[in-house]
Amino acid sequence: MRKIVVFTGAGMSAESGIKTFRDSDGLWENHPVEEVATPQAWVRNPKLVLDFYNARRKQMHEVEPNKGHYALVDLEKYFDVEIVTQNVDNLHERAGSSRVLHLHGELSKVRSTRNPNLIYTTENWEIKLGDLAEDGAQLRPHIVWFGEQVPQFETAIKITQTADIMIVVGTSLVVYPAASLIEYVPFNAPVMLIDPKAEPQSRRKIEIIRGTAAEKLPELVKKLISNENT
Repeated sequence: MRKIVVFTGAGMSAESGIKTFRDSDGLWENHPVEEVATPQAWVRNPKLVLDFYNARRKQMHEVEPNKGHYALVDLEKYFDVEIVTQNVDNLHERAGSSRVLHLHGELSKVRSTRNPNLIYTTENWEIKLGDLAEDGAQLRPHIVWFGEQVPQFETAIKITQTADIMIVVGTSLVVYPAASLIEYVPFNAPVMLIDPKAEPQSRRKIEIIRGTAAEKLPELVKKLISNENT
């Protein structure tokens, strides 16, 4: 069974109604990124940061996976599929994808501010000041903020190096280090990029498919499955 690695970004979830910041002049809910998504922001105003991610978490519970998410589930019936995502929502999992690596953390999880290995899954969308981990430290979003290391990046590289086919969906390939993943795809493995306007800066050949994830991913998956069965 051939291996397909799928790398997804914000455009994958945008069609489900998840708001992104790069389409609105660097603002999330009228907040500059520096106010809500950096370690400095957490030190300066933890309540604002918690409130911001509470709103993101609440929104995540109100939306549903789109046709692109479900197309990737169908792909698993015919290929060995692993998804590496920059997204922090759980829409891939809710659609039914079985192997998903979150590079930038997960909204559905929180962790201790003292011990990063104390991680909890939360069904509640609201985390407040005074909500503590078992070590007595304040809980924070299990999110990789700007300026923090991406702990799963080495694992993502290893996954990418096993690809027979690489599909990139809904990312402009400008956020590093994640954008550099395509450079680790084996030389003879085709790379396909689905995005309405991305212009990747890469030395390798990339097949660009102009369109949205919900529109073009089901078409690509159908084509790949058909080719595999002929």
